[in-house]
Amino acid sequence: MKKILIIDDSALMRTVLSDIINSDSRFHVEETAKDGVEGLELLKKKSYDAVVLDVNMPRMDGITLLKEIQRNNIRTKVMMASTDTKEGAKVTMDALELGALDFVHKPDRASACREADFSDQLLNTLAAVAESRTVGTAFRPVSSEERKASQKVVELVSRSAHKVTGNKIVALASSTGGPRALQSVIPKLPKNLKAPVVLVQHMPQGFTASLAERLDSLSDIHVKEAKEGDVIEAGTVYIAAGGKHMHIKTAGGRHTIYYKDGPTREGVRPCANFMYESLMDSDFDEVVCVVLTGMGADGTEGIKNLEGKKKVHVIGQDEATCTVYGMPKSVAVAGLVDQVVPLDNVAQEIIINVGVK
Repeated sequence: MKKILIIDDSALMRTVLSDIINSDSRFHVEETAKDGVEGLELLKKKSYDAVVLDVNMPRMDGITLLKEIQRNNIRTKVMMASTDTKEGAKVTMDALELGALDFVHKPDRASACREADFSDQLLNTLAAVAESRTVGTAFRPVSSEERKASQKVVELVSRSAHKVTGNKIVALASSTGGPRALQSVIPKLPKNLKAPVVLVQHMPQGFTASLAERLDSLSDIHVKEAKEGDVIEAGTVYIAAGGKHMHIKTAGGRHTIYYKDGPTREGVRPCANFMYESLMDSDFDEVVCVVLTGMGADGTEGIKNLEGKKKVHVIGQDEATCTVYGMPKSVAVAGLVDQVVPLDNVAQEIIINVGVK
């Protein structure tokens, strides 16, 4: 049974979250704290399998506590749960960079927390965080040495550009641990990449725009949240908007983005399976599928269906570098993977497979 610490300034919310978590036989709420000061003292004395952390609290807020956890070298796994995260998506990105492994958007009303949609999401996300292979560490940006190494790959590929033929697209899927993992992949891609990149990261509505802005600020390649009607072009990364299923429609030699609301699939929305399947009738000669860290099996069925219609090359993140070895494992077990590589090598394999202009 996983031991859980809840840190939230609302007594009612502490009770509601405790009731939900304790209703699942996998977890037990060992302690609660009303702010970051109390939470830090508990974390210094005891270890927990996961921490559910609010953002806005008196005396010490969640962001400050994450900084203190890093400063004190406390090894713990943190999941953010706050009403602030929906409006303050930037704060969520900051929390993920400071070591939080994932987050849920907590409803504004405590009564809404008891509804199945939220409680299921809370428990599933908490399970992924508690069972993750890594403890939260502060994000280390791509170093100048890593950029130079990536540039060398670009130069080598440029010199043998004639060997990389065909009209290709990169289709990438990620979930728990994804925002951090993407910061180790996307900033290494060159702006002259000879293919567009479409990307599904499991996130609710309102967060993907902030993720796109963060990645764009770190990268030479252009990154944007995909809008309805966008015509996809090489050298751009299109991130599926949270809360909707992204599809790529082919007509008149152009590939455009469109969205469907629809129910969740694999328990998520957006779902990468839909993205992969929408490429079945595309004009691309090859789809380079990339599956990064995440819980569940999203991507497997979509790639399997896509393989029957298109030439596919699948790159899976290796177990050792995944926060949660779920999605890449599922694709590997299904026998769909052509390459299994550590996170730091994913970008160079994308470049080698699709080439540069």
